[in-house]
Amino acid sequence: MSTTATTAPSSERRSARLITEVLAPANLVITILVVIGWHSTTSLSGAGWGLLAGLFCGGLPIAFIIAGARRGHWTDKHVKVRSQRWIPLGATLASVLVGTALLALLDAPQDVIALVFAMIAGLLLTMLVTIWWKVSVHTAVASGVVSILAVAVSPWTLLGYAVVAAIAWSRASLRDHTPAQTIAGAVLGTVAAVSVFAALR
Repeated sequence: MSTTATTAPSSERRSARLITEVLAPANLVITILVVIGWHSTTSLSGAGWGLLAGLFCGGLPIAFIIAGARRGHWTDKHVKVRSQRWIPLGATLASVLVGTALLALLDAPQDVIALVFAMIAGLLLTMLVTIWWKVSVHTAVASGVVSILAVAVSPWTLLGYAVVAAIAWSRASLRDHTPAQTIAGAVLGTVAAVSVFAALR
């Protein structure tokens, strides 16, 4: 009996950690850019545009964040302390802006550019909310991804909100966010994604 009681929380924590790591914002950002890039051209060249955008929107930012965490500038790659989030968010925004300019100069597919602008909107909203509150970036990005897929690919992808719910559970289970912060992140991500992407594509 005592073994079960001890094992359950440990098992729950492992599951929550797995979801948090596998479905981390950088992973989702790169994946959705490649998917939308390919979908916009139905070719490998489109996927290549998505990878290029993913480098600036996901790859370089997470590399910067991991390097900062290793140097002790913030807690870890998820930057759990709200006051520590400004530099990582600012660096991410700078990287995304550079990537946007490069994509525009190279005449990337419009859907890819529209998606990057939606990410900029989401980042700005996140930075604004961060002044007062530690909103969940995990659920913001995940809900944005589901919303983008619903607009660009099929309404059936809205079923992906079950994954968003799983991510919200993992963040709350790990005590990295409150349930309210995960819900707020999901709402923020959906609003930024749908309003900007739908308007610009």
